[in-house]
Amino acid sequence: MPSETDLHCHTTASDGKLTPAELVARAHERGITTLAITDHDTVAGFRDARPAAATAGIRLIPGIELSCVWGGITIHVVGLNFDPDSPAMLAAEARQSEARRNRAALIAEKVGKKLHHSIDLAQVEAYAGGDQIGRPHFAQYLVDKGLVPSMAVAFSKYLGAGKVGDVKAGWPELAEAVQWIIAAGGTAVLAHAHHYNMTRTKLRACLQDFIAAGGSAVEVAYGLMDSNQQGQISALAREFNLLGSCGSDYHGPNRFGLELGIMPTFPAGITPVWHNWASPATAG
Repeated sequence: MPSETDLHCHTTASDGKLTPAELVARAHERGITTLAITDHDTVAGFRDARPAAATAGIRLIPGIELSCVWGGITIHVVGLNFDPDSPAMLAAEARQSEARRNRAALIAEKVGKKLHHSIDLAQVEAYAGGDQIGRPHFAQYLVDKGLVPSMAVAFSKYLGAGKVGDVKAGWPELAEAVQWIIAAGGTAVLAHAHHYNMTRTKLRACLQDFIAAGGSAVEVAYGLMDSNQQGQISALAREFNLLGSCGSDYHGPNRFGLELGIMPTFPAGITPVWHNWASPATAG
């Protein structure tokens, strides 16, 4: 179902296909009135989108999707409605940027060795356009060099979960990432909890640590989440008294079959993450 609120999407500031201004324009076309740009480990997308959002009359919420680690598993935590210029968030961005640079060098080394091909990291960086380097940029490089037939194959063979290019080096622990968001005055949301390869017992333990660190919300209406997945996550949200967030995880046209603003209906009985936010005039 289309939603007027989308609190999880990406721009060219990380691994999205649309510029911040283009994303805002698409949101306006689709009737979205509240938008959070949550680029990976950077608030640059939000900062660049502010003029376009003001012109379009869209309430733009400061957002970021932080990479971190819990129990040896890469976890993503979305930060919402924080002060983008706070010392805590600026320090978090600097830390994550350094981690991404180190990670990119390691991915280039590991994937290059596997393919017997010397990967030109400068060319991969060019795909990122000076913004955060991610695995999709490596995938595009591999396709353009004729080393794989498609980005899907690049991920299934070399860059996806558990593959040689799935490098976790440098990410902070879950608690530290959550604390960055809290220190910046924001709300920490556990992103797409149904995607992690965890048993229910392990996911409950992760949620307990997330809450202990200051986390207070979980995504209960997310992109192409099916009814069974939504039911499971919604039940956990109720059990742990967590707020609910929603978002498409839109990355651009023809990416992952997603569209901006499309997600399951927000479940009943869960308080929305935006319930206690300031008025649109003061929320970023």
